[in-house]
Amino acid sequence: MAAMAPIKLAIIGGGPSAFYVASRLLKLLPHSNASPLRVHVFDRLWSPHGLVRYGVAPDHPEVKNCTHKFDETARDSRFRFFGNVNIGDGVNPIPHALQLPLSSIFKIYSHVLFATGCTLPVLHAELPPSEYCIPALSLVHWYTQHPNAPKPPPLHKISHVSIIGHGNVSLDVARMLLTNVSELSKYDVPSPVLDVLSKSAVKHVSIIGRRGPLEAAFTVKELREMTSLPEASMVSLEPHLLAHSPSLLTRQQSRVLQLLEKGSKNAPGSTEKTWSLDFFRSPTGLALPSHSSSHSRPHAQLSLSHTTLNPHTHRAVPTGKSSTFPTDLVVTSLGFHAEPSSTFYDPSLAHLRTMSGRIVTSEGTTLRNVYASGWAATGAKGVLASTMMNAYDTARTIVDDWMGGDEDEDIPDREEVLNDDLALDLEKLPEEVEEAIGKAQVMQYGDWKKVDDIEVERGRKEGKERERMKWEEARTFLTHVL
Repeated sequence: MAAMAPIKLAIIGGGPSAFYVASRLLKLLPHSNASPLRVHVFDRLWSPHGLVRYGVAPDHPEVKNCTHKFDETARDSRFRFFGNVNIGDGVNPIPHALQLPLSSIFKIYSHVLFATGCTLPVLHAELPPSEYCIPALSLVHWYTQHPNAPKPPPLHKISHVSIIGHGNVSLDVARMLLTNVSELSKYDVPSPVLDVLSKSAVKHVSIIGRRGPLEAAFTVKELREMTSLPEASMVSLEPHLLAHSPSLLTRQQSRVLQLLEKGSKNAPGSTEKTWSLDFFRSPTGLALPSHSSSHSRPHAQLSLSHTTLNPHTHRAVPTGKSSTFPTDLVVTSLGFHAEPSSTFYDPSLAHLRTMSGRIVTSEGTTLRNVYASGWAATGAKGVLASTMMNAYDTARTIVDDWMGGDEDEDIPDREEVLNDDLALDLEKLPEEVEEAIGKAQVMQYGDWKKVDDIEVERGRKEGKERERMKWEEARTFLTHVL
C-alpha cells in the first residue's frame, strides 16, 4: 500500500476556530496514524485565542474556560503556535507584527486554513466615524488592551452615550460603562482602563434599534444582566411595545418581554445612572458641535427616523416622523465583516468565499487543500458553540479530502497552489519566522503560558483575575527567556 501524503497544515489566525480545527485534526489523526501530521498556527496578535482574549466581556470569565481545551491542544508535540506574525498581502494593522506574504506559506505547506475571522466593524452610512462617533469594536479593543491600541474615550467629559444596535456587544459596552469600577476591578480589566472608568461622568446610556423587542438580537442572559445592574435603573417602556399575543411568540421572545415588563431591579429614577432601550428608531445623521475644548465637550445632536415593522418583510420602514436629541458620544454596534484586502474576500458576502469549507476563487475554482473556518467562512454570526461545530466540520472535510474525498465530481475545478511533495520537510518554518524567533519577535505557546502565569500572578496580588501585559512587556520577557 502506497504511503499517504503528509499533512502539514498552516492555520492563519489563532482564535477559537483555529484551535478547534487543530484539536479535532489531532484527534482524528492520532500519533499512531501512518501519515505524519503537523499543525502550525500563525496569528498577527502576539497572544493566542483571538476573541476569547480580546472580545469576550471582562465580566464573563466563564466564557474563557475554553482556553483549557486550547492549552491541551497546544501540548501535542505536532502543534506549534507563532504569535505576532501577520500573514497576507494586505495591510498590516499591527505595527510591531512580522509581515509575511502568503507565498511564504504556500511554498512549504501542504494544507492551509484561513481562520482570520471578521475583524472590521460594519459602519453606519449616516454616522461617519468622528470624535463623537466610534465603532463599538474600538471600545472593546480599548478595554481588552488589544494590540491595535485605540485611544481611550474621554469618559470624564461624557454624560450621555448613544449605542446603535440591539445585539450582545451593545449590552456588553453599556454594562462596562454603567458598572462601578469596584465591581469591574476583580475581573480581567487592565489597570489603565480602570483608571479611565473611575473618572467617568456617564449618567445615561441609550441603546437604540430600528426594530422592536421581538426582533432584538441580544440574548435573555445579556438582558437579565442589564436589568440586574446594581447602580443603574432602566427607563420604563411604553406598554404598547410589550403588547403581543403569547401564542405567536417563541420561548426567547416570551422571556425577553417578561424581563422588559418587569424592568430593572432598581426602580426607575431611583439611581444616578440610567439606561434605556429605544425601539423603532433609526439614525439619520449626527450634527457635531462647532467647537470643543480640553475642558468641556458640547453635545452633538443625533437625529432619528421613527420606524415601524413591515408586516410582510419584517423590515423596519420609516413612519415619516423623526426626532433629535443631544448626546456626547455615539457608539455603533452593527456587526463585523472580514478585511476587504484579504485574499479570497468576496465583497458580496463580506467574508471569504467558500464551498463546504473549501476556498473558492472569484473565477469559481476550488483551491486544493485550502480551507476556511469560523467567521472567515460563515460571516460574523453565532456563538462559541457554533464556531466549534463549524470547525469540527471543516476538520472532517480536510481529513476526507486527504483520504481522496476531494475527487467528488460535485467539487468545481481544482487548482494546485500548495506544496504536495511527499518528502515535505514537516519541521521547516518560513525563513522569516525562524529569523524573527531568534530576535524575540515571535511568541510561541510555551512562552505564552509563562506570560499567562505572570499575568495571573500579577492579578492575584491586586485581587483580580489577571493584570495583562502589552507587547512591549511581553517582548522584554521573551528577550530574557532567550
